Amino acid sequence: MGTLVGPVLSAFTTSKNRPLFPSPTASLPSSKPHLTTSRKIHHHEINTSRFGNFLHLTPESKPGCLDSDLPWFNPSDRPCFDVIIIGTGPGGLRLAEQVSQYGIKVKHEEFESTIQCDDGSELKASLIVDASGFSSSFVEYDKPRNYGYQIAHGILAEVDSHPFDLDKMVLMDWRDSHLGNEPYLRVNNSKLATFLYAMPFDSNLIFLEETSLVSRPVLSYSEIKRRMVARLRHLGIRVRRLIEDEKCLIPMGGPLPRIPQNVMAIGGISGVVHPSTGYMVARMMALAPLVAEAIAECLGSTRMIRGRPLYHKVWNGLWPIERRLSREFCCFGMETLLKLDLVGTRNFFEAFFDLDPYYWHGFLSSRLSLHELASFSLSLFGHASNSSRLDIVSKCPVPLVRMLGNLALQVI
Repeated sequence: MGTLVGPVLSAFTTSKNRPLFPSPTASLPSSKPHLTTSRKIHHHEINTSRFGNFLHLTPESKPGCLDSDLPWFNPSDRPCFDVIIIGTGPGGLRLAEQVSQYGIKVKHEEFESTIQCDDGSELKASLIVDASGFSSSFVEYDKPRNYGYQIAHGILAEVDSHPFDLDKMVLMDWRDSHLGNEPYLRVNNSKLATFLYAMPFDSNLIFLEETSLVSRPVLSYSEIKRRMVARLRHLGIRVRRLIEDEKCLIPMGGPLPRIPQNVMAIGGISGVVHPSTGYMVARMMALAPLVAEAIAECLGSTRMIRGRPLYHKVWNGLWPIERRLSREFCCFGMETLLKLDLVGTRNFFEAFFDLDPYYWHGFLSSRLSLHELASFSLSLFGHASNSSRLDIVSKCPVPLVRMLGNLALQVI
C-alpha cells in the first residue's frame, strides 16, 4: 500500500469526511505463461514483551479467490486474438475492460506474437500486454533496475483502546519517542526512519501500519515489525484480535522499460508507480483508458496498423514525452529522500506540507505539469529551513546531475 504523507513533527491528521484530492481480449486463468520466479519466505522470531506484541496472533481473515465472471478459455476454440493480457490484477482487468468496449474484432496474421503456456498450448495475438507485476521477465530494460523500495506492515485490529481521534486519520507520524528504551532500534531508525499510519474506525477497531517510505536496499520485515511493536507498546495499544494483516513491498523509481518493444506493459512493471510515494492504483486506473484508446486506434483501424507502428503507438500512449520528463523529476525526489536521515526527513516534509496545497496535492497525485513541477521545486526550496537546504545542496548533487542528464536524453 503506497502510504500518503503528511507533516512530521507531530502526526498529521485530516477529517475522514473531507477528501484530500478534489471481448477479443483474452484472460487466461487456466493456463500460465512461462515465467519463473524464485521466492524465499523467511520466518523471524521477535522477542518483545507481551504488552503491545501482536505478532503471535493469526489473522482471522484469509485472502479469497477473485470473484469474476470471466469465462474459462479453451485454447483450441480460438488460437488467435487481437490482444492478450497476462495478469488479472487491477491494471490488467481495467485495461481488458476498456479494450473490450471498443469491440475490436480485426484478425490479421502477418504480425503476431506467441505465448507458450504450461500445458503446451500456444496463443497468438497482434499485441501482448504484460500486467503480471514487478517480477515479470517479459518486459525488457536497457538499464539496471536500481529500485528504491517501500516496505510496510499493517494490521486491521480490535484493540482495548487507542489514543487517536475518531474523526481523523494519521497519515504520517515520524516521532521516535517510542524507541527510548530500544537503543538498537533507535540508532537504526535515525538512519532509515519509519512512520506510523493510523485510521481508526471506532474506539476499538483501527488500521495501523508501520512504513519505510523508501530505502535501498530494502529494510527487512523483521525490523519493521520490531519498530511497530515498540510503537504500539509506547502508545498503550493492546491488540485483542487481529482481523487482517498487510505485508507490502513496492519497488519505486528505476528506469522505464525500453520504449517501444514488442510486449506492452501496464501496472507495476510499466513504471507507473510514483517514484517518491509508491502510489500507483488510482493513476493506473486513469491511464488504462488512454492505452486502450491507442490500441483501438490501431487494431480497430481499417489501415491494419500492426507490428512496430502498433508498439510505438501504445507505448507512447502510456509514456508521452512530458510524462517521462515528469517521472524523471519524481525519481530525483526519491533519490533525495534516500539521502536523508530522520531529522532531515522531518525537516523536508515540514517544508513540503507548508506549500500551497495545490502543489503538494498535485505532486502526490501526479497531476502537476512539467512547468508546475519546476514551480513546485522552487517553492519547496524557498520554504525549506536552512538545514534542509543544506541537506539538499550537499547530499543531492549527484542525483540532480543524473536527473538533468536523463531529461536531456529524453528531449533528444
